[in-house]
Amino acid sequence: MKRILIADDHEAVRSGLRAVLQQRVGWEVVAEANDGSGAVAAAIESRPHVAIVDFSMPRMTGVEVARRIREYPLQTEVLIFTVHNSSLLAQQAFQAGARAFLVKSDANKLLLTAVECLLAHKPFCTRSCSKQFDTESATDRNTPEGLTRREQFVVKLVAEGYSNKGISAILNLSVKTTEAHRAAAMRKLDVNSTAGLVRYAVRARLVDA
Repeated sequence: MKRILIADDHEAVRSGLRAVLQQRVGWEVVAEANDGSGAVAAAIESRPHVAIVDFSMPRMTGVEVARRIREYPLQTEVLIFTVHNSSLLAQQAFQAGARAFLVKSDANKLLLTAVECLLAHKPFCTRSCSKQFDTESATDRNTPEGLTRREQFVVKLVAEGYSNKGISAILNLSVKTTEAHRAAAMRKLDVNSTAGLVRYAVRARLVDA
């Protein structure tokens, strides 16, 4: 049985998610919480396979919950669930240890897919947010090295240990496109190895040393 935790400060949202999730054979909602602190406590107690966590909750944000859960050996995959269609928030979520990011307006079509990805230990990012990455990467060249935001995020994920396939899943890109972004970043940074990308990510504080 696959155990799922739902954390959201609106009871109607929790009820709706529970109804959808428990239609799937072999899935069970084992715990619920209405604030961030309660979500962490419930995760420690119930040890769910997946925690669906709203970003905007009292006492602790969803990103903070993801970070706290990551500190424990729970093997719980975290999905950040939010109304905010923000690529910056998605970056923060993944950096904190979440493996999936889903905008609530996409939930009807993508919730089950997102949970399935997490149960298979694969990352997932809502499509509408991925489109923002495309727009931003075409216009944002504010780093001293000339990296676009997309290229910078690819470098960060490389430094965190994600494979090209994993990065492609997060950003909803083909592996070929991810490889092109990675190669462009390496050219701009004048490095020729993954180790070089990692060193840059640490210097630029994209990841913790």
